[in-house]
Amino acid sequence: MTKRSPVKLAVFCSGFGSNFQAILDAARRKKISARVALMVCDNPRAPALLRARRHRVPVVLVEPRLFKTRENYERFLGRILKNQEVDAVVLAGFMRIFSPVFIRAFRGRILNVHPSFLPRFKGARAIEDAFRAKAKETGVSVHLVTETVDAGPILLQRKVKILKTDTLKTLTAKIHKVEHQIYPLAIQQFIQRRGKNVKGRH
Repeated sequence: MTKRSPVKLAVFCSGFGSNFQAILDAARRKKISARVALMVCDNPRAPALLRARRHRVPVVLVEPRLFKTRENYERFLGRILKNQEVDAVVLAGFMRIFSPVFIRAFRGRILNVHPSFLPRFKGARAIEDAFRAKAKETGVSVHLVTETVDAGPILLQRKVKILKTDTLKTLTAKIHKVEHQIYPLAIQQFIQRRGKNVKGRH
């Protein structure tokens, strides 16, 4: 029996890249049966780029403003992913929403982490919204990306209590810590559940 090669991941980032780091560390420690094949970034000033270069992960910097249309931008991204034979797309602080066309092309293979216990507190200000609402708890959700934002099938969730002593800053730190813990776990569970179906769909 031949040994199956690791699943190839493309991690999409726009900012600091802490989830990218957690995923990369987990892959290198064999905690997940995957390899970070490349980082795709849309922000030339993102600290995530330094993380990738420090660890010699290939980087594709693609700024949307350089393309006439969103369609052209996404078509270019799709060609890169297919040329690199990427098996799954992992969104790690990527601040753009894909069109239905792009999502359909990679249906069931785009993962995202969201800083709330979905379906509560959707959107870009999820942590702040939970804090301002004086909720007793929030959480972290890893889900598949579908045409409806923050509404895809849940892969893994974990609750985070909001204490009376929490500030927005301390709550944000707690949320990020849980993200770093469960995102690699969710990726591994995704790979195990999908098995052969993850690979070979380029």
